[in-house]
Order: sequence, then C-alpha cells, then structure tokens
Amino acid sequence: MYVHSRRIPPRAKIDERLSASVYNRYQRSKNAGFAGRRPLVSWKWIVLWSLWAAELVHQFTPKVRVTGGWLRGTISPLGTHIQYLGVPYASVPNRFQAPGPVKSWEGTLLAIDENIRCVQRFSMAIIGREDCLTINIYTPPTTSMELRPVMVFIHGGGFRDGSGSPFIYGPQYLVKRDVILVTFNYRVELLGYLCLGIKEAPGNAGLKDQVAALKWVKENIKAFGGDPDNVTIFGESAGSASVLYHLMSPMSKGLFRRGIMQSGTPLSSWSFQFEPLQTASLLAKSMGYDTMDPYEIYRIFINNTADELMSTRVPRNEGDVISSENIFVPCKENIISGEESFLTDTPYNILINGMYKKMPLIIGHNNAEGYWFAGKENDTVIKKISFYGSTPRDLLFPSDEEKVENAKKMRQLYMGNDEISKKTMPKFSFYEGDAAVVYPTVVTTHLLTQTSDEPIYSYKFSYDGSMNFGKLLSGFVNEPGATHADELFYMFNVKIPVVIQELIESDIIKKVTTMWTNFAKYGDPTPQTTSLLPIKWRPIDKEDPQRLVIDKELKTAPLWDDERILYWNDIYAKYRRTV
Repeated sequence: MYVHSRRIPPRAKIDERLSASVYNRYQRSKNAGFAGRRPLVSWKWIVLWSLWAAELVHQFTPKVRVTGGWLRGTISPLGTHIQYLGVPYASVPNRFQAPGPVKSWEGTLLAIDENIRCVQRFSMAIIGREDCLTINIYTPPTTSMELRPVMVFIHGGGFRDGSGSPFIYGPQYLVKRDVILVTFNYRVELLGYLCLGIKEAPGNAGLKDQVAALKWVKENIKAFGGDPDNVTIFGESAGSASVLYHLMSPMSKGLFRRGIMQSGTPLSSWSFQFEPLQTASLLAKSMGYDTMDPYEIYRIFINNTADELMSTRVPRNEGDVISSENIFVPCKENIISGEESFLTDTPYNILINGMYKKMPLIIGHNNAEGYWFAGKENDTVIKKISFYGSTPRDLLFPSDEEKVENAKKMRQLYMGNDEISKKTMPKFSFYEGDAAVVYPTVVTTHLLTQTSDEPIYSYKFSYDGSMNFGKLLSGFVNEPGATHADELFYMFNVKIPVVIQELIESDIIKKVTTMWTNFAKYGDPTPQTTSLLPIKWRPIDKEDPQRLVIDKELKTAPLWDDERILYWNDIYAKYRRTV
C-alpha cells in the first residue's frame, strides 16, 4: 500500500507568499524611520532573496515505512516532484567486503540530505564517508491508482568517483514523463574494488552495493507508488558498464526487466582488472611496502584511514592516457567458501558464450566521446603521450615488433603527419574516445545481437547544443559533436540556472526523455511514431545492423560506419586478452 501524497501548490504561489512577507517587513521598517532615505536593498534583491529562501522551506510528505524505519520526504520547491533524499539502503560493516543490512533508525527519518557521497578524490582533496550507502527516490507530485514504472540510474565516474546527488542528476525531466526515478551511491575506487581473492577482500564490493540497492528497490518501491516488477536500470560510463555486469551476475537475478547502457561496457579496457593482486601490490609499494602477499596487503590497507588510502596513487605509465588510471575496477572473483561471488569469469567470455540474462536493452555512445578524456590531460602529460604507450591494457601482443607496428598504424589513422600536442588534442581525442568507449560499445552491441533474441536498440548521440556541458568543461566548446556525458544534461536537470538553455533545448529534452521513459514503460522507445518522434526506432537486425542517430533530426545509420572502428575490430580479433 503506497502513500497518496497531496498535490502541492506551484512554486509561484509559494514564492508569492514569501515575497509578500518579506516586502511587508521591509515596508514596516521603512515606515519606522527609513522614509526619505535610499533603501538599503532593492526590491529586486528582496525577490531574489525570497526565491533562495523558498529553497530552505521544507514541505514534508506523510510518513512512509521502508526497511529501516519510518521516513518523510519533501515537496520540491517548484512542486514538480516529491523527493526522498539520503535514505540508507545498506550498511558497510567491514571495509572491502559486501554490504550488510541497513541499520534501523528510531523515530522518523527526515530524508533531506542530498550531499552524501562515498569516499573519493575531488580535485586535490579527499571527500565523502565510508558509511555512504544511501538512495534517493523521486516521484511525480500527483497520485495514481496504478503503480508506476521505475527507472534506477547508476552513476558514472570510472568506478573512481561520483554519486547519485541531485546536483547533477536532477529528476524533473524524467519524472515529468510519469515514472519514478531512483539514484544511489555505491563504494568506488580501492574501497569498492580491492580484489585480493581472500575472504577479507574478495572483490567487487561496489557492485555488491549496487545489488543491495536494487534489492531495496524491489522490497520498498511499492511504498512510493512504484511497480517492483517493472524496473529498468540505466547508467552512463561506469554506470553503463555496471548495467551489463548485472546481466552477467547471478546475484542480480530477478531485480529488473530492462537495461539502458550509455557510453560504457565491461569490454572497455578501463572497466575490468585482469591482475588485481598486482594492482593492489603497486598501491602498497607507493605506500612504502613491497609485497605480493594478499593477507599482508590487506593488513596494510585495513590499518590505514580511508583518507590515507585514497591520497596514495599508483603512477601512470609514461606515454599512457587518462583512462589507464582507472585501476581499481570490477574483477573476476575467486570462489571462496561462504562468500557469494558477483563475477566468476571475464566479461568477454561470459558475453560470447551467451551466459547472461537476456532482456530488452538500449545501448549506445556519443559521437565525440574523446573530448572528455583529452580535456583531462595536462600539458606535462601531453608531451609524453604516445600510441605505443597508450595501447589499451586488454590487448596482448606476442612480440614488441607487432605492438610497434600497431602503434604506427594507429598514429597514421588518427593523426596523419601531425604530432600529438595541445594544439592537436581535438584530433587525438578521437583515439582516446574510440579506445575507451566507442569501439567497446560497438563490439558489445554486435555480440549482444549474436547471443540474445531480445530486442537490442542501438543509438549514437550526436546533438551539439547549448547544454553540452561535458564538452564545455573539457575545453572543446568550439569543436563539433557531443562528448562523454553530454547526453546526461538532456535527461537530468543540473542544479545551476539554465532556464534559457532549457527553453532553447526543450525539443531535444522531450525527444530523449520520451524515448527513455517509453522504453521503461513498454520495452519499446517508439511504440508509435509522432510529430516529436517521426522515425520508428527498430531493434538491431543481425543481417543489416542499423542504429538511431539522435540529433536535431532523428535518422538511422549503419552500426559499423567508421574505418577506424573496423581497424580496432581487426586488432582485438587478433590480440584481445580474455584471461
């Protein structure tokens, strides 16, 4: 039985009352002795202040009972949705291990904390906390007698950082389409993906956190008006790779019906660690310890604070690119008595053998993924980058001569006669993007269509608009196309003033959110063509694989449409590492 929340007055009425209250106080002070003087503040400032003050006025919902206890959410200031923020879904009783059950609380939890995140690096600082496993739920403001479809978003960040915070992943665009949106935190980096192959640190704690979040949704979402049997998981970058990991893991069975993968896959070189013990030993060495003993490494890491662990870095190999720094990521686990494993084989082997849960999927990438990665390279590193040094770690060449030959071919494909420099980084960015995201996504799409009878919808997001904030932050704002994460800003509203941009980009926002929520509702992103969506988006045909190009105008194009991607396919066919 879920709670019927009352409809909330629109934000304008809230602001009107607050503004009137402030204005009346201002008039009283003026009449008491300020008449004839220049006002200390302008009326415009008072209005702006009242708008800001409205953000601090919480309108609480009726109580909801969930695993852990009673809680209340709040009405969003604009009245667009109801939100429950920072709700605990599990606990972290032991560092490096699977999550434990959620701890019960006394009384009624006021679910208003939107700033919780797991321990991670942020610029030069370490932020977050270890007890970080919280979930956010957003529902439409009106009630419905029917349970709504649920969309659970898994944030990206290369398994190194990120959170489910509404600062980036605001719900308004999606919830407007009559779905329930859920976001959450999971442990990242060393604390989430130390994989020593022992009971104390078996591996994949962060992915097991995600399983716990999905189980919480299954058990509790009905209290918010959501349908526990109609859950779609979707994610971007590492979150996208996580979606397919959940299809591969027996731990996630029965927790969702559909998946959407945006710019990330377990076949990306940065999303799987082949030698986790070696990786852990390199971090221990950076801390002054030279050992390959998993128990000794565990003792070192358990006796250091989270801040100390996260402050230590494994140096990047000379010549390599930024994505190579993602080293504590999912792994193949050892079979350990008494421990439930999330993953017991490599993603490639699972995929080619069809040993994963089959269900409808959307999978795709953006057309200029690499700007995001190239924008993170500093001047010192750029001078040292080479095609030889940046060969993805999931390629193994039988001889150095063959590796050198591949590097020469890559250089010619991507740079021609140009040198890698700050000036030519837009050109080099396509190498970084193709290696990290584009080729892995295309080949994953191909393998899925070969091993699944369920509909697989493929896309390429190419829209270049005023809300491509990923490209803006990367420093490539004058370059064409959409970079890594750019599509997110057309499905989630960020907590910065973008009113004008939202008006300008309303058409593409409607297109993207309608297709994504249609898929969550019906398993088909375009159940019927409309003036907004005039093209029928069809599943991939094995004999003639086509995908939807999402741009100002929708169109279709071949899945394999780039000479460089075909070359990557030839190289991986010969040299892919599978164990």
